[in-house]
Amino acid sequence: MSTTDTIAAIATPPGQGGVGIVRISGSKVWKIADEIFQGLETPSKAKGGTFLHGKVTAADGTQIDEALCLIFRAPKSYTGEDTIELQGHGGPVVLKKILRRCLDAGARMAEPGEFTKRAFLNGKMDLVQAEAVADLIHAQSDRAAKAALEQLEGGLSKQFNALYDGLMETAADIETTLDFVEDELPEDVFPNLGKKLDASFQTLETLLATWDEGRLLREGARVVIMGRPNAGKSTLFNALLGSDRAIVTAIAGTTRDIIEESFVLDGVPLRILDTAGLRETECLIEQEGIRRARAHSVSADIALYLIDSSQPVSAEDQEHLLKLDPKRTVVVLNKADSRHPNFQFPISNFQSLESSLISGAGVADLKAAIAAKLEAGVNLNAPAHAVISERHRNLLELAKVELISARGQVSEGGEEAAAQAADHLRAALEALGQVTGRVYHNELLDNVFSRFCIGK
Repeated sequence: MSTTDTIAAIATPPGQGGVGIVRISGSKVWKIADEIFQGLETPSKAKGGTFLHGKVTAADGTQIDEALCLIFRAPKSYTGEDTIELQGHGGPVVLKKILRRCLDAGARMAEPGEFTKRAFLNGKMDLVQAEAVADLIHAQSDRAAKAALEQLEGGLSKQFNALYDGLMETAADIETTLDFVEDELPEDVFPNLGKKLDASFQTLETLLATWDEGRLLREGARVVIMGRPNAGKSTLFNALLGSDRAIVTAIAGTTRDIIEESFVLDGVPLRILDTAGLRETECLIEQEGIRRARAHSVSADIALYLIDSSQPVSAEDQEHLLKLDPKRTVVVLNKADSRHPNFQFPISNFQSLESSLISGAGVADLKAAIAAKLEAGVNLNAPAHAVISERHRNLLELAKVELISARGQVSEGGEEAAAQAADHLRAALEALGQVTGRVYHNELLDNVFSRFCIGK
């Protein structure tokens, strides 16, 4: 991916809209803009932070579209380069024609995330902030959007930079001890270095503690609905969504494949999965649906297990429940309005609640129970804040291992131990530097920016 070419791409989503944007950035921007845009003033002579009204023209001078041309002069642009944005009508045909005109005039098609990559390389943002751009675009809830915005504004970067700078200072102090004869060092040198490493370790642990919330905000919590046929699984699925998404009939085995939909609960996106009823069956299709239901229950954050309370609890229900984790399972005792006189839920270590899903009774309590399960690792009532991603977590775990080793060496004291501690701290700093991009290589950048959409 060259950073000297002039790149262009459509920066608005596919489909029809009132306005569509084509973004161009690079050294040939003014040559291209003057060639394809006609207004009262030529773009190359316009001041940065202004816009021109005119038309985008084809090579033969015919009009492609009426448009605005927004002028951004380096370094005061998103990429840090000279940039223009052509705002035309938001139809796919006209936008593609404008983009094709830009490419014919000397630009090349931007690769995914290339505008943001240039912003990083030109010092407009670090890698953590760059990732926040993608998080903000893909946010599925207000809470996720607020967290991404704080990250974009540098809230998370400050924490990483403080950790990096602190470890850098400690590493320098440790290496300084190598220049002294051991007997000349004050007795408190290594204990003080140990205290500094302990403080850095605590900061690292605090950052790692935000991982669960980050995963939930970015990926959503997986909630799988399970139970025997006709327990009310599809009825619950529809009640949670507030729409008739799944087919509900009195025929056992109506649901055979996984049906998945999303909704937001207390600022956290949930992915709800309705599954096939658990039973012995000769139907190969239904068998596969049951196999998938059990497989999804293993990876789910929360399992909702429905039991029909209009009849005694079956041995099959008890057997299925024993395979689930009580800490992430809520048992829904459905059809409470027609409860069997001999019904009794026998397993005390599972949280259970009553419902009558046909009338909607118990749905609010169930949502509260789901939220409570999620809050086991995440405080949903706390203000939204920037949280680490999977990439950050992996690098922090690497740094943590090295930091623990360095702490052990410092505790031993002595020149040899100090040299080994310094080596471990260099490795920790290498990992931490890759989080924000203070240390980077092409493979790392490709991994980060390939996840972006084209045009951002």
